[in-house]
Amino acid sequence: MTLTPEILQKLQTIVGYAFVFTDETTRNHYGHDETEDYVFPPSVVVKPASAQEISEIVKLANQYNLPVVPIGGRTGLSGGALSIHQGIGLATDRLNKILEIDERNLQVVTEPAVITQVLQETLLEKGLFYPVDPSSRGSCFIGGNVAENAGGARAVKYGVTKDYILNLEVVLPTGEIIWTGANTLKNSTGYNLTQLMVGSEGTLGIITKIVLKLLPKNSHNVLMLVPFYQAEQACEAVSAIFRAGVTPSALEFMERDAIDWAIKYIDGVNVAIKDEIQAHLLIEVDGNYPDVLMLEAEKIMGVVEQFQIDEILFADTEDQKNALWRMRRGVAEAVKSNSVYKEEDTVVPRYELPTLLKGIKEIGDKYGFKSVCYGHAGDGNLHVNIIKADMTDENWQTEVPKGIREIFELTVALKGTLSGEHGIGYVQKNYMDIAFSRGQLQLMKSIKKVFDPNNILNPGKIFPDSI
Repeated sequence: MTLTPEILQKLQTIVGYAFVFTDETTRNHYGHDETEDYVFPPSVVVKPASAQEISEIVKLANQYNLPVVPIGGRTGLSGGALSIHQGIGLATDRLNKILEIDERNLQVVTEPAVITQVLQETLLEKGLFYPVDPSSRGSCFIGGNVAENAGGARAVKYGVTKDYILNLEVVLPTGEIIWTGANTLKNSTGYNLTQLMVGSEGTLGIITKIVLKLLPKNSHNVLMLVPFYQAEQACEAVSAIFRAGVTPSALEFMERDAIDWAIKYIDGVNVAIKDEIQAHLLIEVDGNYPDVLMLEAEKIMGVVEQFQIDEILFADTEDQKNALWRMRRGVAEAVKSNSVYKEEDTVVPRYELPTLLKGIKEIGDKYGFKSVCYGHAGDGNLHVNIIKADMTDENWQTEVPKGIREIFELTVALKGTLSGEHGIGYVQKNYMDIAFSRGQLQLMKSIKKVFDPNNILNPGKIFPDSI
């Protein structure tokens, strides 16, 4: 349906004239995220300030059969917020308040457009800890984290977004406003609508309030950077650390190119690396008792020293720790600054990481592309950046997709799956047949139809074009 003056006027009546945008600059701004170089501008950008306004927008969209795409911080890497069918881009920017911090019950109620790092730092001031730690935490919205079930570096010890969601206020595609659960730690009352919404990528409802459970903050941590002469040995060491009885709060893998590019890209990071070093593990343990942490660090040292490593770097000061974390968090941007690339988000049982890494390199050799790998090795989550470099445009368009399919086939064969934290969205949807049968995909699509009978909410995402 074409966006008519009548529809625009009705949108302006709902949210106010100042919060409806049709100019090209604004539409393009909300028409992209961090997924490669894709830009899909919505026909109009609308910025509501309440669940009630969103409800009215969705009812209008149903009336005129207009697509509605929820748009958050636009830091996604799977194209989940792209308006591929145009329609209404529903930007959540104005829903940006922390509504309540319940220190007695260790809970917080927040709107979706609060930046994750802002939420974390506000809670830390009160001695509370929200541990989910995506690399884009300085710019991503907490609502987007919920929609994609974001993970991050500390998922290995503390879990991912789904593990902290108690309850959600959601506007359904029909315009109905519901709460999905209860503000309790246990809930066996009916179907778990809360967890159905988490990770649904904006296809089942629009999140307007989030209730998170929290932890008391830890007082201490130890951070070390371990250089390995062989990348596959770095992956082997990951499982060995856990088998030794230590659960780090973070365990990150970085190939040599990843760390080299990050050092060049980020100011204030100085790490001396021998030419022969192929990979690093960045390992953190945290807690409240320094003596216990040092014992854990010593046990980790005993494990990694069984492999071919160079001298371990311990971060002695907060500045050193922050510099190492800036390096790790900056890898994706550093890779992006060096070349056109595609990023895949594989995840396998952690013991299979060496096999996965070896297979990725062999597949790259087969199809003529180079890859830079890094990620949350502690939970088996490996980000694969496929680099265009000097590949021809034709090979980039024809050979790389074949290689990506083989990478995902290998991942699933190793009892893994297509995405650990980035979601499926637009760019991965046509690989879903690798992980799921046609019957499974049709079942998921049937659930979507129950929630969204007119298919107006974020259409064209998750499901393959053939389903």
